Amino acid sequence: MVTKKPAKPRAVKKTVSVKAKKIVQKLPEKAWQKPPVVVVLGHVDHGKSSLLEAIKDFNITKKESGGITQHIGAYEVEFNSKNITFIDTPGHEAFGAMRNRGASVADIALLVVDSAQSVQPQTKEAVLSIKNAQIPMIVVLNKIDLPNADPAKITRELAKIDVVVESMGGTVPSVEVSARDKTGIDQLLEMILLVAEMQELTADLKVLAQGLVIESRMDSLKGPVATVIVEKGILSNKDIIATDTAMAKIRHLQNFAGQTIENAKPSQPAVILGFEKVPAVGQIFKTYKTTNDAMAYIKKESLEKEKNGSGLLSAKNPAGKEKILNIILKGDVAGSVEAIEGMLKNLPQDQVIPRILKVEVGDINETDVKLAEYSKAVIIGFRVKIMPSVLQLMKNDSQKRVRIKTFDIIYELIQEVRNGMEKSLEAEMVRKDVGKIKALIIFFGEKNRQIVGGKITEGEIKKGLKLDVMRGVEKVGAGRIINLQRDKKDMDKLVKGDECGILFEGNIKVEPQDILQAYIEERQKGVL
Repeated sequence: MVTKKPAKPRAVKKTVSVKAKKIVQKLPEKAWQKPPVVVVLGHVDHGKSSLLEAIKDFNITKKESGGITQHIGAYEVEFNSKNITFIDTPGHEAFGAMRNRGASVADIALLVVDSAQSVQPQTKEAVLSIKNAQIPMIVVLNKIDLPNADPAKITRELAKIDVVVESMGGTVPSVEVSARDKTGIDQLLEMILLVAEMQELTADLKVLAQGLVIESRMDSLKGPVATVIVEKGILSNKDIIATDTAMAKIRHLQNFAGQTIENAKPSQPAVILGFEKVPAVGQIFKTYKTTNDAMAYIKKESLEKEKNGSGLLSAKNPAGKEKILNIILKGDVAGSVEAIEGMLKNLPQDQVIPRILKVEVGDINETDVKLAEYSKAVIIGFRVKIMPSVLQLMKNDSQKRVRIKTFDIIYELIQEVRNGMEKSLEAEMVRKDVGKIKALIIFFGEKNRQIVGGKITEGEIKKGLKLDVMRGVEKVGAGRIINLQRDKKDMDKLVKGDECGILFEGNIKVEPQDILQAYIEERQKGVL
């Protein structure tokens, strides 16, 4: 079908402009064009946090124990007069749930890969998270400044896991950067804005504010603090909000940099003060007109959880025989606690069950000690302090047998719990065969003792070893070596090929051609 050209092009242009103007006027009310939320994913040490530092000097890495980002964080930057929100998620496998949560709130994902290494297991997990979230991906080939960098090799490896970049004929854009040299950063930001423009990202501002809790913690001075990403509506000071487990009448609202703000629009990260208790990460928050409405929602969700059953680790001992290691877990932020719970769940539980009696964000206090004393639990703290009142209590009452251990590195914490589980297992005696004697001649015997002459056919023989007496394939008795001789001289040890005489004490009369199997028993600690 061919359309006629308008007789007056200028008139048509003017009409289109008027329509566009009307759409723009309505946009803030219904479909506000929101900034993109970008999640940064990839393997540990591939440079995600360094990349964010290069975009804006966040100084993330040096604040984290061991140089590994262990908390999820949201950061906002401006480029070409447009805002972009970045979510930095931990790359270690312990934080899979946190990565998935980051992807669920994001509009675009950056898959960061070290150009000088290769595609790693967590790279593959990140790709799966992105695909599950059904959001567009940009491959960031980092560390191209290194002499052994090979971006082409990385793109070939990515193609094997169904991530085909544009340079190889695919649809996934890729950008080469060096976070250290700060090269390629502008191109990356331009690509993000281009992908966002193609997505036509909008949000409804006329509804009550709703969003996702991406981090939470207990501040010793400020109380419960939560970092959220607003998804729709406008979140304002004095708003009443609630998650499944916690309510807040917002008394203070901050942006990611800690500056006071009056409201937060969609895609904007905000720090909320005013929660009655620390909300769980990954929970949706909603805005309510009254506190009664908010409390009614929390109560409803609580009853639903009780009905369906909840809790990551079982509080029961299903078989009735396994040992229990009671744990009180305290952490600095909810995201870390969640990751630790997940790792504890993956520990072998066929012999010892790690049972979390209490999990909470905040420093270790007297209530924790009293519960631990009553339940014989160990208190495990992650990046938290032991309150002075607890230290004084332990000092004044030397009879308190409460174990308290704190950690800054999550992997060390998990190993300590594993060690504690193994210590609770009873040591077992393990048999080890060390040698064999073929009985050749019996000199004499009295009561339960005999002098046996023979030849060592395997291993080595020492005085004091226990013996099994084998007649053919059947064990007919047992005993031990009272004395060991060769050429009528006492010996401490003889080896394969030596002829020997032994003073045998046992519950059977040894006969020629019997095989005396020598062994030791060693006490070994329990292993999960």
